[in-house]
Amino acid sequence: MNRPEAIASMSPNVPAARGGRIGVLIVNLGTPDATDAPSVRRYLLEFLSDARVIENQGLVWKFVLNAIILPRRPRVKGRDYEKIWNRERNESPLKTITRAQAAKLRATIETVDPTIMVDWAMRYGNPSLDSRIEALAKAGCDRILLLPLYPQYAAATSATVCDIAFLTLIKLRDQPALRVVPPYYDDPVYIEALAVSIEAGLRRLPFEPELILASFHGIPKSYVEDGDPYPTHCAATVRLLQQRMKLDDSNLMLTFQSRFGRAEWLRPYTDKTVEALAKQGVKNLAVVTPGFSADCLETLEEIAVENADIFRANGGENFSAIPCLNDSEAGMSVIAHVVLRELQGWI
Repeated sequence: MNRPEAIASMSPNVPAARGGRIGVLIVNLGTPDATDAPSVRRYLLEFLSDARVIENQGLVWKFVLNAIILPRRPRVKGRDYEKIWNRERNESPLKTITRAQAAKLRATIETVDPTIMVDWAMRYGNPSLDSRIEALAKAGCDRILLLPLYPQYAAATSATVCDIAFLTLIKLRDQPALRVVPPYYDDPVYIEALAVSIEAGLRRLPFEPELILASFHGIPKSYVEDGDPYPTHCAATVRLLQQRMKLDDSNLMLTFQSRFGRAEWLRPYTDKTVEALAKQGVKNLAVVTPGFSADCLETLEEIAVENADIFRANGGENFSAIPCLNDSEAGMSVIAHVVLRELQGWI
């Protein structure tokens, strides 16, 4: 039997190949499914059990997590989520915005190639990252572009997304090819979108800020000492934003928020800076959060509520948290730009 005949004789028993489609998956940090303590506890357990987030997962940490944090913190954080919860959809704003970002990206991508599938996932909580990768693969995607929605790289954000993506691929016999969008902290399109969004936000204010804080999520100082490039990326973003907006350190300052535990984190701390500025006589303050692609608990509650209260309690008067890029025209220009750039060679 010659070779073509042999192949032909085998074909009835050979499963059809995958459809050869491309999938694009945008990923954000995550959210609890509800504001009640059990829902928040499940979310915190998944989040704080990640060795990328808390690197020392030894016995001391496990005791602290299970004996102190999980019995107490879910009720407190649940009340914080209640302040910002999207009651119409019964979900957190982060989930609402990420879904909208995916829908708008899908509309843009369809004009390029209508066969490309666009989906969204959360690293912690639902929809889970592994479930969406598996769904794209089952839908015929033999190539997947993964976009962690973090402009600045950190092991506790971008790397943990990659960890789960690759662990998911381990379970698949017929693995899709995977590309990951690199950090875009210094991309001109991103910097321009930030500047346009911030300038528009400032024009809407009924007061003129004396200075602006650019607040980024913090990480422990020890992570940086071990090689994490995150603060370098944050500083580069702020420097480029200063250049674009013709500002300097005296009127656009870099700070870090959301520290946790007793270890030293990246400085200067946002809350301490807000307090100090108010005590020094600053009456009008605006805060922007360039490291967050979508408004969430850390921007809508920690900045817009907690830090506003700190500012006014120490003598400040007017405080505003400028919205994130979200699914705005400027924000979607960034997401579409990096996705279409990284799809080159596939489309």
